[in-house]
Amino acid sequence: MAAGKLPARVLELLLSYLELPDLLSCGLVCRHWHRCLEADENSEVWRSICCRMLSEEALGSDILCNVSSYKAKARALRFAWSAADCSRNVYIKRNGFTLHRNPIAQSTDGARAHIGFSEGRHVWEIWWEGPLGTVAVIGVATKRAPLQCQGYVALLGGDDQSWGWNLVDNNLLHGGDSAGSFPQCNNAPKYQIGERIRVILDMEDKTLAFERGYEFLGVAFRGLPKGCLYPAVSAVYGNTEVTMVYLGKPLDG
Repeated sequence: MAAGKLPARVLELLLSYLELPDLLSCGLVCRHWHRCLEADENSEVWRSICCRMLSEEALGSDILCNVSSYKAKARALRFAWSAADCSRNVYIKRNGFTLHRNPIAQSTDGARAHIGFSEGRHVWEIWWEGPLGTVAVIGVATKRAPLQCQGYVALLGGDDQSWGWNLVDNNLLHGGDSAGSFPQCNNAPKYQIGERIRVILDMEDKTLAFERGYEFLGVAFRGLPKGCLYPAVSAVYGNTEVTMVYLGKPLDG
């Protein structure tokens, strides 16, 4: 029997044994295989992938509570923090989504995600699980932005290669200068530990926006450059932890 005519249930069983890179390639073989992978994001194929890729902690906790399908959970891990692209004072926990900053004095430390974006619209959520310290910045950065420096400073947004929102004082940062307060309202509430912030990157309109508690806070940066921008963070407080989960494309409205 030709591979393109295998019954869907048989094909699903065979595909469930593959690793994610091979699975993505299989989606390009023919329309039948593509439909089998795309029709049900909670199929046995994606469930098997999740069980192999994701830790028990990630699957059993509320880290992925806003990620609805097995396929989206597997995708979120691909877009998580990169253990190979972070400060030497940071490590990625076994759940794959949370970074831990070691208690190193007089150092500011950052991290980037595995994958950046040069086109399309993307949303991820990020939250602090520990004290913010004097500077706690979330945003985006190019590959050229530094991920460690001496002192306690706004590393993300500290040069022309990164754009950030300091959750401590509600200031926007780029090029080493303040780009204004954010959100632009009187008596804006301070960030609360554990509160999930959604970051919305639009590489078509070249904007970066934020959302808190399903309330759209507005566009923080306009005129972002062409090229690849990565989810990024910088922290100063020892033993603090920051979790980031990629959600996919934003829902309009």
